[in-house]
Amino acid sequence: MNEIWPWILLAGLGAFHGLNPAMGWLFAVALGVHRQSSAAVVQAVPAIAVGHAVSIALVAGVLVAAGLFVDQDLVRAAAGAGLIGWAVWHHFVGHGRRVRIGMRTGLAGLALWSFLMATAHGAGLMILPALIPLCLADSPLREMGGDESAAIAIAAVGVHTLAMLAVTSLVALAVYRWIGLEILRSAWLNVDLVWTLVLLGTGCVLLIV
Repeated sequence: MNEIWPWILLAGLGAFHGLNPAMGWLFAVALGVHRQSSAAVVQAVPAIAVGHAVSIALVAGVLVAAGLFVDQDLVRAAAGAGLIGWAVWHHFVGHGRRVRIGMRTGLAGLALWSFLMATAHGAGLMILPALIPLCLADSPLREMGGDESAAIAIAAVGVHTLAMLAVTSLVALAVYRWIGLEILRSAWLNVDLVWTLVLLGTGCVLLIV
């Protein structure tokens, strides 16, 4: 069970990221509405997932590199403090800043936008509790070298991205084809607040455990 829970957490956080409209599904729907085409929605989602994956992969790469040279407890403490700091910044400053992109953008521009949004929201930092036991060199799961850690990190990014891609696709298509954007007025949830609380909670877990 100890070997399974990080993968479940990665998939669960991928689903949570996919549900967050700021991570891309709202833009995909808006793009579809603007171009009056469901194909635009379908084409937008993979580009959004690629940008998100690159942002996550950068965090995973830094973690693997740090794990080769720095004690695991120090990495965990630094990650926890960083997450708490990011949560505070996001709540008071970050949520009010949005990366602007026009409806005429291509898929490369959309991927870049997704990368910037995921990075600004600290999406990669949020999955550190799952990455740390999987990727660090002195992981309790197994003794591993740098190559093995890197391979596991790639697999972790893949699991997270696939879950995010699946949920983003389902939500974007459901809103575009059946639900409609009116749901944003009648059943809106303050996702920014939930996101901040998850960042804060994740940081506390890393510091306590």
